[in-house]
Order: sequence, then C-alpha cells, then structure tokens
Amino acid sequence: MKLLRSAVLLLAAALLAGCSATRFIYNNADVFLRWQSGRYLDVHGAQSEELDARVAALLAWHRTEALPRYVAFARDADARLGRGFSRADLVWGYDSFQREVRAAMRAAADQAAPLLDRLSAEQIDHVQQRFTEDNRKFAREQLEGDERERRRKRARRNIERLEDWLGSLTDAQAERVRQYSARAPLVAELRDRERRRLQAEFIAILRAREAVKRLAAWAEHWDRHREHAFVAAHQANLEALYDMLIDVDRSLSAEQRETARERMRGFAADFERLARK
Repeated sequence: MKLLRSAVLLLAAALLAGCSATRFIYNNADVFLRWQSGRYLDVHGAQSEELDARVAALLAWHRTEALPRYVAFARDADARLGRGFSRADLVWGYDSFQREVRAAMRAAADQAAPLLDRLSAEQIDHVQQRFTEDNRKFAREQLEGDERERRRKRARRNIERLEDWLGSLTDAQAERVRQYSARAPLVAELRDRERRRLQAEFIAILRAREAVKRLAAWAEHWDRHREHAFVAAHQANLEALYDMLIDVDRSLSAEQRETARERMRGFAADFERLARK
C-alpha cells in the first residue's frame, strides 16, 4: 500500500509545494518514483526494466488525464477563495481531492498489478520487511510524547501550512488554529492500526497472486473497511477543521486573500504548462 500511496502523494505534492517547486517535482517524478519503488520492490534485470516502463506509463496517464482536471480545480478554487469560503466550498475541495486520489490510486494499481503478481515469496518478504521499518518510524514520529506535546506539534504544523498560503497570520488567527489543534481528536493510534490493516491486506493480495484481479478496486476504496472509531474521529476532525478554516477565512486581510489567490493561480498555470508537455 505504501508503494502505491507514494506514487499518488508525489503526484499530489504540487498542491503543497511552491509554484516553481511544482514543475521541479513533476519533471523529476520518474526518478523519485523509481527510487521509492526500488525501496519496496527488490527487482533486477527484466523486472527492473518493466518497473521503469510502468512508472513512465503512470506518469503519462497522469499528465494526460489528471493534470487537466487539476487546472480546472485550481481555477474553481481561486474563484471560490475570491468570494470567501463557505462550508460547502470546503466540502467540495475535500471531495474533489479525494476523487483525484482515488483515480490515481486505481491507475497506479492497474500499472503495478501485473508485475506484483510475479513477485517471488522472497520479494514479498522484502516488501513486508519495509512495512515493518515504516511502522517503527511512524511510532517514533507520531506515537511518542504525551498528549499535550502532540497537540502542540499539530498546532505548529497547521500554522506553518496556513502561512505557506497566506503569509504571516495575525495573533488572533494563530490562536484560532491553536484552539482547533487543542480540541480536535488525536488519531495517531487509529492511523497506526489503519496502516497495519492496509499493509496486511496488501501483502495477502500479493501472496495470493491476485493483484490483477483485486488490487485496483482495493486501492481505489482503501478506506472501505476502516474501523468505526477511526471513521468517527476522522469526520469529527474534518468538521472541526472546516469550522476553523471558515473563521480564519472571515478574518483574512485583502493582502492575505490575494496571496492565497496568486498561489492558486500559479498552480493553475503550472498544471496547464505541464499538461501540454
């Protein structure tokens, strides 16, 4: 699962990077994806060449099919930002992003499945070992520390992300972000269990040699079998996030709003240029 999500997260990284970084990330996506795939897939010779071809095919699909939709999304988001976000706008943004992630997950799975079905037992063991290493890293980064410290770190991350888009926040805006971070549910333990569930299901598909048969639908609907506690906590987090973002949006200065709009327009222009290449 981490292998597929790495591909999708890279393709979505432009939404979180600066405009000049967007082109750099995308134009070097093949190198990163090949490196990341090689970390999980111990392939050599003909399998390695096949992996290269499949990475290239995924990127070609993304440039042709996904980037034009990103252009439309960025332009629509700019217009919505210009008139001020409503709750419906935020739901639209989240749902739009989720649709793109699902489409990319399915495309990545379609490309990877034939190769995955030919992995040896030793190669599958290698994938599982990488998952074990990932889980240790996740525990160090997300599960250590008391609740107060974890909430403090979350507040800092959220303030930094908003300032990437808006420029410096006012004291009142930063305090509203800290209020959200202090109240919204912490979900690291639930995310850890979710990760392990997905990893186990992915390995089971590989060992059954059923990637061509099952992987695309499974990857597209990775959240279908989430535990109820995680679903509830995730929704509560979303609702609290929407409330916070609406409050911050209402307090934006003209300069802050224009800073965000300029960035969104820059994304639209970058996506359009990349789609034409």
